[in-house]
Amino acid sequence: MEIHYGEYKFSDNKNLISIDKVCELLGNTYWANNRKKEITIKAIENSLCIGIYLKEEMIGFARIVTDYATMYWLCDVIIDEKYRKNSLGKKLIEIITQMKELDGMFGILATRDAHGLYEKYGFKKVGEKYMRKDAV
Repeated sequence: MEIHYGEYKFSDNKNLISIDKVCELLGNTYWANNRKKEITIKAIENSLCIGIYLKEEMIGFARIVTDYATMYWLCDVIIDEKYRKNSLGKKLIEIITQMKELDGMFGILATRDAHGLYEKYGFKKVGEKYMRKDAV
């Protein structure tokens, strides 16, 4: 899958992923700032991943863990701070929630502070931290 959005490219091609950039971005988060590079590599190998690129530079990332039948876990959603005001997070979640690979499945995620973003795409709060999107 490759989708162009203005000058940005969204792709699920794992060969384009910069492991160093993903580690750098995740190193600035509250949920993965202590994750070892080896763990990130293994997580990417075993997940569906979407990268966001400006020319050849990776500027965003999301990881989806799924059984490809009943459910998916959306995680490690991150956009480089320099590009956060360009609606890339919204476009990323829109693309993910419309992926054919995830049709008919319910989705879950955890967030401390981005509930408003995910609610726009059908996720509903379940407690303080978790969100769920029912299967369609």
